[in-house]
Amino acid sequence: MNGPSVLILDNGAHSIKAGFSKSSTDEARIIPNAIVRSKGDRRMYIGPEIDSCRDNFALHYRLPFEKGFLNDWDTEKAIWDRAFQDNVLAANPRDLSLLVTEPYFNLSKIQNTYDQIVFEEYEFQSYYRAPGAALIPFGTLFSPEYGVVIPECMVIVDTGFSFTHVVPILSGSIVWSAVRRIDVGGKLMTNHLKEIISYRHYNMMDQTYIVNTIKETCCYVSQSFASDLEECRSRPRRNIIVQEYVLPDFSTNNPGFVRQPAHLRKVPLTEEEARMPVLFVENERFSVPELLFNPSDIGLDQAGLPQTIAHCISLLPTDVQGLFWANIGLVGGNAKYPGIEERLLTELQPLAPPDCEVSVYKASEPVTSVYEAAWKLSQSPGYGDLVVSREEYLESGSNACRKKFHGSTAKPNELETPSTALSSRRSGDRAMAKTKEKALPA
Repeated sequence: MNGPSVLILDNGAHSIKAGFSKSSTDEARIIPNAIVRSKGDRRMYIGPEIDSCRDNFALHYRLPFEKGFLNDWDTEKAIWDRAFQDNVLAANPRDLSLLVTEPYFNLSKIQNTYDQIVFEEYEFQSYYRAPGAALIPFGTLFSPEYGVVIPECMVIVDTGFSFTHVVPILSGSIVWSAVRRIDVGGKLMTNHLKEIISYRHYNMMDQTYIVNTIKETCCYVSQSFASDLEECRSRPRRNIIVQEYVLPDFSTNNPGFVRQPAHLRKVPLTEEEARMPVLFVENERFSVPELLFNPSDIGLDQAGLPQTIAHCISLLPTDVQGLFWANIGLVGGNAKYPGIEERLLTELQPLAPPDCEVSVYKASEPVTSVYEAAWKLSQSPGYGDLVVSREEYLESGSNACRKKFHGSTAKPNELETPSTALSSRRSGDRAMAKTKEKALPA
């Protein structure tokens, strides 16, 4: 593409996935989206500096996102400032265009702050703002089945730090009236695991970093919750599910790790290994991710993920519902749980009409899939048609952004749209259609 290089920020509540359009690969730099204070060395670490923290015992987190919305811009700006420094991204905003993601159903006042920070604080040349699912049609999530042709109908399950959203996309447009949210995300599951461990084993209510690492290392989605639960009950600490997680020792810089439990161990432990503090993880491994399928387990009066997807599809045009059942995509950090794709497919099949084929696609890298799609969009010649320039903002203020980003949707293919769906189209679709036409090979 012509024009300035594009800085891409998939600005998630847990981490920022960042990079440039002119980089040779779509590999993102992952930056923690937080400011932490370590009780061990009494230092404060901002954004990318967190990776250099060696004492992760009892970290106190300050997050810019609260309940899914960016409401602490002082914190966010401090993180962006560190990220733009020469030793991280080496980004000079005045020479760049910005492509940034925003939360679903973002509030207009927060959007105005986005515009103000981008153009008045950082003075980017131009920028484009959209929710993550709107960028997925430009990516490779459905490529194994469709190649370069993008399916007209898809349901994107974006399961992230704060919430899990089920987002239908029809002819590239997000059908906002059918978008549904489950109040279960990575943050809630980490907190739930902290409570379980603190009740059963050690008090780890202040060990967010350690417990989150345990969750990401040990947890999986059970294919038969009742059977796995009975296995743990009938043979405690001597079953096929139990794992021994050796807790980290930050005084010697030894990270935590999983080792085989005693009944499966062939080589006895050394004296030093026997003294290591160990956490036995049994039904916690699958009961925490189970919240995605049964939020009622912790008192949330909400349907699980399969039922929410089925309800979402039922709100869409009847004549194309079968196409949505055939194109369900999983992105976001929680999609990394082993077994989630298989369990979701198993529970969706009884909910689908008998004549509909159900297919679930999981991104190869769920955490960075939105960034990779954004990178491909920034490479396309028509990206410049989507952005708001700084001159347009200075002339019309946030109205220029509101007018151009209204709907924040992508239109991948110029195919006929069912008349029942025309009301869901947004004014930004025409520009996105031109962009995708230029992006797809002839």
